[in-house]
Amino acid sequence: MTDYEPVIGLEVHAQLLTRTKLFCGCSTNFGAPPNTNVCPVCLGLPGSLPVLNREAVAMAVRAAVALDCTIEETSIFARKNYFYPDLPKGYQISQYEEPFSRHGSLAVDLEGIHKRIGITRVHMEEDAGKNVHGVGGDSLVDLNRAGVPLVEIVGEPDLRSSTEAAAYLRALRDVLVFIGVNDGNLEEGSFRCDANVSLRPRGASKFGTRCEIKNINSFRFVQRAIDAEIARQTVILDAGGKITQETRSFDPDSGQTKTLRSKEDAHDYRYFPEPDLPPLALESGFVAAQKSALPELPAAMRRRFVDELKLPPAAALTLTGHPGYARFFAAACAGFDDPVKVANWVVNEVLRGAKAHGLEASFSVTPAQVSELLALVEAGEISGKQAKDVYAELEGHAERSPRSVVDARGMRVVSDEGALRAICEKVLSAHPEQVASIRAGKKGVLGFLVGQVMKESKGSANPKLVSSLLEKLTT
Repeated sequence: MTDYEPVIGLEVHAQLLTRTKLFCGCSTNFGAPPNTNVCPVCLGLPGSLPVLNREAVAMAVRAAVALDCTIEETSIFARKNYFYPDLPKGYQISQYEEPFSRHGSLAVDLEGIHKRIGITRVHMEEDAGKNVHGVGGDSLVDLNRAGVPLVEIVGEPDLRSSTEAAAYLRALRDVLVFIGVNDGNLEEGSFRCDANVSLRPRGASKFGTRCEIKNINSFRFVQRAIDAEIARQTVILDAGGKITQETRSFDPDSGQTKTLRSKEDAHDYRYFPEPDLPPLALESGFVAAQKSALPELPAAMRRRFVDELKLPPAAALTLTGHPGYARFFAAACAGFDDPVKVANWVVNEVLRGAKAHGLEASFSVTPAQVSELLALVEAGEISGKQAKDVYAELEGHAERSPRSVVDARGMRVVSDEGALRAICEKVLSAHPEQVASIRAGKKGVLGFLVGQVMKESKGSANPKLVSSLLEKLTT
């Protein structure tokens, strides 16, 4: 605890998952050879004119509605003027004074504390290119990203720690991924943020001088960068100095933020309306269509999993970590109507072999295989231990059924009381201390003995019958 309170606001740039750029027909595919996804429009050649991508507008509106923003009937594109090699036109087409949406919010849960973070606005803009330094001693520019459609989500300065900032960023990415407008790939630059950080004396209402940390591309770096900047500003203020408003970068190797340039204000960009684009008019029917296209959002899905399906909160959190996980869980529940058991199996077994990239997730088994496997356990045809053996043979073989594996291996649950009694008596004689504990009233030890019997029977014993026999033999 210091004498200062951090005040943090994040500006998040999220790439919209359109096939083509915001104002031209060039591809948005990642990984193409440098300067191949370009044309006169995104190269800023004289005489070229922008044409707005309707699908990008639809996705942007969907994102704004999901974040509880008010959608404006009319908005204006503006030119944001600055000069840098990755901006061939010398300006970026963005929105500023009249964005298409305002006044949203996003709920964040952090260690049981529910906090709603304000969102100033969501607006559309085109991405810049990418400067590549140190190639043979030169600096090069790749304009493949120039013109890629983005939404910028400007958060209110409502965050008070780096932990809150990372939680907000994760919650925001979850929303955008679940509604299918962004792939959440921080490594590929399609989801990145700038952090505005300032300090003020605790109890004060006036904000301090802020510094902006640019282009942070991982949740871990967000926390580290903000903590480093808080520490830097604290040292300056404790020494009686003043914070200079500036733009900084974060160096993960040194763990420090470094000066990039003096911080620009809005007037430095000389915003003015884009003369080559008319005002954007959003009809109520168009907005309503985007709202109706929204799926269940991850926070609401988590609440439903816990409140209605009675899942543990940790399992609900894991299953809503990716839309593919949630779909797999729902499909498995459709074939086996016990959500708690399905969730337990998916979380502990299925997700160990799952791979997620962007909006896609792949699994080593199918939901139908999981449903059938759990049904075999529920019917008492195989034990839980045997189910794991069957599962291992199913992985990577979508054409195989659990039943076929069980039949081929001759698996069965031993439910013969006479045969199991002999195994139980053998286990009890080998563990006299545990038997004494049970007879002294420590019934929790019974689970250990059940496990030993299952081990002795190589997982083939009926666990319910084993538990019943052990209770009889220890009374």
